[in-house]
Amino acid sequence: MKKFKALVVDDNKEFTNNVLEHFKENEVLEVTKVIHNGNEVIDYLKTNKDIDIIFLDFIMPGMDGVAILEEMKKENIKKKVIVLSSFIEEYTIKMIKKYHVDYYMLKPVSLDSLEKRAIDLLECSSFKEINDDLELKTSELLHNLGVPSQIKGYQYLRDGILLLYQNTDFIGGITRNLYPEIARRHDTTASRVERAIRHAIEVSWTRGDYGIMNKLFGHSIDFDRAKPTNSEFLVTISDALRLGNKAIFA
Repeated sequence: MKKFKALVVDDNKEFTNNVLEHFKENEVLEVTKVIHNGNEVIDYLKTNKDIDIIFLDFIMPGMDGVAILEEMKKENIKKKVIVLSSFIEEYTIKMIKKYHVDYYMLKPVSLDSLEKRAIDLLECSSFKEINDDLELKTSELLHNLGVPSQIKGYQYLRDGILLLYQNTDFIGGITRNLYPEIARRHDTTASRVERAIRHAIEVSWTRGDYGIMNKLFGHSIDFDRAKPTNSEFLVTISDALRLGNKAIFA
């Protein structure tokens, strides 16, 4: 599992020492750098691109928090940011909105709360990136397999493959659990989901990329005699996604 990296920008050395101590043995988030002067922040971020999140005090010697956010925008440096401040006023709120700060916390800060907010922000962002990539790969593969995007079975197949990828428990209950879940999402019935998926596979079998089909199903399906069942089709593709099959996604 990836360990996220944090940069702390704050001139209060007692506070930064407490942050370092708090995150010392954290398995998810590591504080890799503390900076006490705002003038050093942008140069550091330019040469240390693996920073995932910044704990940023708005009141800093040198370049203050607003100036740092301005420079980050100019340099196209995109990081998660939690702003820390001892007070809040209209101008602060305006700057937080202007620069799309991810979260704001009023000092004194509970380090347990800071940890939870930071990890929630990072894990949600990471999950979305993974999901977006999976959805793109699934859509591309269904297209290459000849499933028309305008038929209902396309969307049902796409949802089913992603659900199987995320929860392998569905493999043992395609009819009992997976179809009803897809049906619930589309306000239809499990039997209609099953029929639409079967039709989509039938269409795919007559117009898809034979090379990709053979790579996916060649060891389990006799192409001259049969097409895969709904379950075989769904499970095979979700497995290919899970294993990162380079022959399929190259």
